[in-house]
Amino acid sequence: MLKRILTTAVAVTMLAVSAGCGSKEDSDAKSTASGEDNSLQAVMDSGKFVLGLDATFKPMGYTDENDEIVGFDIDVAEEVCKRMGVELVKQPINWDTKEEDLNAGRIDCIWNGMSVNPSRAESMNLSDPYMKNEMVFVVPADSDAKGMADLSDKKIGVQNGSTAQTILEESEIGGTCSVQALATNIEALQQMELGIVDAVFLDSIVAGYEITSSGKDYVILPDGLQEEEYAIGFRKNDQKLRDEVQKILGEMKADGTLGEISTEWFGSDVTTVK
Repeated sequence: MLKRILTTAVAVTMLAVSAGCGSKEDSDAKSTASGEDNSLQAVMDSGKFVLGLDATFKPMGYTDENDEIVGFDIDVAEEVCKRMGVELVKQPINWDTKEEDLNAGRIDCIWNGMSVNPSRAESMNLSDPYMKNEMVFVVPADSDAKGMADLSDKKIGVQNGSTAQTILEESEIGGTCSVQALATNIEALQQMELGIVDAVFLDSIVAGYEITSSGKDYVILPDGLQEEEYAIGFRKNDQKLRDEVQKILGEMKADGTLGEISTEWFGSDVTTVK
C-alpha cells in the first residue's frame, strides 16, 4: 500500500511539473489561439530571441569559413538583443518553409535580408523597412549580354523561393529565358562560373558584396527589374515583440550605432530606419 501511495504521489508531482514547464513554442501557440499577445514577455522570460535565416545570404546573414553565422543583419540583431537583455539564437531554416517555422513557434522572427512583398505583408507582421535594394542581373565579364534584352534566350539562375524568382518568372524576360531555380545565390553564382547558367538574378546588395569580396570578374547589367526593401518578419499577432525591436532599431539609428554597423559592412550608412 505504501509503495502504491508513493508511486501515485510521484506521478501527480511529475504531472504538475510538466504542466508548469511549457515550452516557448507552447506559449506562442497558446498566445496565437487565445488572441493574447505575450510575444515580448515570452522572449524576455526565456532569455532567448530566436532569429530564423537561411545562413547563405551574404552579406546579410551567412556561414563563414569558420562555420560561424555572421553578417550585417546578425550584427544588428546582436545589438538589439544586447539592449533587450536576451541572448540571440541564430537558427538556420529552409527558406522555402520559413513561414511554417515562424508560425509553428520554432523561431521568433525571419531576419535575413527578406524582401517586402504583398504576400509576406499579408502572412506576417513586418517591421518598417530598414534597407533599400534592387533586383539585378549579374553576368561574367566576357558575356555577350550587355543589357537585360540580351538575356531573352539565356539560362538565368535564381534562388528558389525568393522574391527574385517570383519577379523574374512574372516579368516579360522571364517568359523568354530559361529560369533555373537553385538552392542559394551562392550556388547560382557558382553555376554561372562553371558556365551552366548564363546569368544570375539576385539582390544588388548581395551582388555588389560578392563581386567586391570574391574578386570575381562579374558585371552587374545596367538595367534590372524592380526596387525592393528589406524588413523583419514576425508572427501576425506578435505586435509587442515587433514594436520593441522596431523601437530599439530607431534608438540605434538615432545614436549612430546602426550607421556604424552599416559602414563596417557597406562603407556607408545605407539603412533607411527612421
